Amino acid sequence: LPHHVTHQDYELEYGSDRIEIHSDSIQPEDRVLIVDDVLATGGTGAASVHLINTLGAEVVGISVFIELNFLQGRDRLGGTNVHSVLQYGTD
Repeated sequence: LPHHVTHQDYELEYGSDRIEIHSDSIQPEDRVLIVDDVLATGGTGAASVHLINTLGAEVVGISVFIELNFLQGRDRLGGTNVHSVLQYGTD
């Protein structure tokens, strides 16, 4: 069974969702790279950054395979360093 978890609810363009992490899996001195498949509106990324910061760790960046530039998801990430392999759309 899952151990104690910390969660973050967030809004998507078509509803809402929640991400969870084991409360003891990240320590305050940790440096974390978030890896995801797609950066669209930035909801999942922003929730992930907030959740990791809540646990006291430092987010060093976000790496995604595809970034949908026209949805401007990067703007919701508060200046977090973002690396994308492919970019689609204007910009």
